[in-house]
Amino acid sequence: MKKLMTAFAAGAVALASQGLAETQGVSDDEVVIGSVNDLSGVFAAVGVPAVNGANMKFDEVNAAGGVHGRKIRFVVEDNGYQIPRAMQGYNKLLNKDKAFAMLLSLGTPMNIAGFKLMDPKGIPNVGPLSAAREMLAEPMDNKFTGFSSYWDQVQVGVKYLAGEFGAQEVCTMYIPSDFGKEIADSTKDVTAALGLTMAGETTHKPDELDFVGSLTKLKSAGCDVVTMALGVRQGITVVGTAKKLGWTDVKFMNTSAGFLEPVAMVPGGVTDGLYAAAGWVDLYSRAADAVPGKFIADYKAKYDQPASGFAMLGYSAAETLVRALEAAGPDLTHEAFIKGMESLDYFDELTDAQITYGPGDHRGADEVTISVVEGGGWKLVSRQ
Repeated sequence: MKKLMTAFAAGAVALASQGLAETQGVSDDEVVIGSVNDLSGVFAAVGVPAVNGANMKFDEVNAAGGVHGRKIRFVVEDNGYQIPRAMQGYNKLLNKDKAFAMLLSLGTPMNIAGFKLMDPKGIPNVGPLSAAREMLAEPMDNKFTGFSSYWDQVQVGVKYLAGEFGAQEVCTMYIPSDFGKEIADSTKDVTAALGLTMAGETTHKPDELDFVGSLTKLKSAGCDVVTMALGVRQGITVVGTAKKLGWTDVKFMNTSAGFLEPVAMVPGGVTDGLYAAAGWVDLYSRAADAVPGKFIADYKAKYDQPASGFAMLGYSAAETLVRALEAAGPDLTHEAFIKGMESLDYFDELTDAQITYGPGDHRGADEVTISVVEGGGWKLVSRQ
């Protein structure tokens, strides 16, 4: 009988080990998390701090022994905001590094392309640095976003500006990718719903920096509000160029893709008056609060550079992933991790947001915030 029980126990251990072996990126002492990010392209000002923020959280967790005895190994590939490089990154991470899950991958078209490799394997995609609605496209089981979508941000933002300033003529400037098209389409939708006039639109390449012709065209069209789906530097250039052209009676609005401290801090007040509709409250506007203040100090001490909102989002997304790993339990599989994600319901003091997931609800927070640049910083004017 004793021999039989011993054999049974050995078989159970073997089956458990086989189960772990069949879940890629998981071993007894490690779990591999991947990211295809922009570390050198037009959205590097988003990607670099986000990766730093995630590494900061993972270093803290690993120093404390990991999750259920497993250290987190975070492997990041640079896509340069180019789809071919993104696909190279996904191939390496999923087929060579055997990543268990993806975190903070940047770019709407890059994520959509990556789904073709992730979905067949059931690889979870957590907190992508894209607020596009396609981030929750079917099959949705393995996809989890952090905050409100570009579509919702534009809807709320245009309504706010129209109500506050009596805007009648709405326009949009965008990169004609999945990212830009969602923002442009939402602009057209909300404009029609409000009974306003869609007065004009212009499309742009990701590396374009001369906007004189486009702005002259939109100014002639009488635009009161212009939504933007452009690169970080492009958005700054657009607002600065408009002021040089003497076009000051217009409201430019970014989404969360342009809601960055460097945008607000451009010397000379170049971006003063620029609006952004996003899914969180600016980090530095809450610097006097305990948790944001500590994060700002800790980030500065670790990286010797100022923290940013996207560093905050990187840390917060890593926190969400860690909580899901904890909830999944020691027998880590994709199914257990997804159930762990769907069990999360907590208040994130760092982002000042309630994070809630559940079956059929794979977006953590729904709120839309409206902020405007004043005196080199973002000022919150509305939360909806």
